[in-house]
Amino acid sequence: MNDVLLAVIAVATLAIAIAQIGVMVVAGRLARRVERLTESLEREVAPLFGHLNAIGRDAARATSLAAVQVERADKVLADIAVRIDAVLTSLQSTISVPAREGRALFSAFRAALDAVRELRRSGRRGRTDDEDALFI
Repeated sequence: MNDVLLAVIAVATLAIAIAQIGVMVVAGRLARRVERLTESLEREVAPLFGHLNAIGRDAARATSLAAVQVERADKVLADIAVRIDAVLTSLQSTISVPAREGRALFSAFRAALDAVRELRRSGRRGRTDDEDALFI
């Protein structure tokens, strides 16, 4: 009976050893397959990362150029605003002085016309009084 139990233990140990060797062989094959898949993925993805780096560099360059252009446009618009302000100030001073003088001349002319009208009215009244005295 001891021999039978010893034989069963030996067979069980052999079965476990065979199973472990089988697991190791399958694990080795799986490791090689994963390694090949990883290498294939690296070969496929490496150009993609290169393209992404190139796209990033181009985007950074375009952004810096756009920033320079925006600064130039801002400078030009600020310069235009200063020039327009100077032109409007000059135009205002050019127009306001003659306008004031014209208004003063117009007021003087109007006062003269009012004075002439007043003289005519007062002259007509004086005539009408004299004419009324002669009228019978």
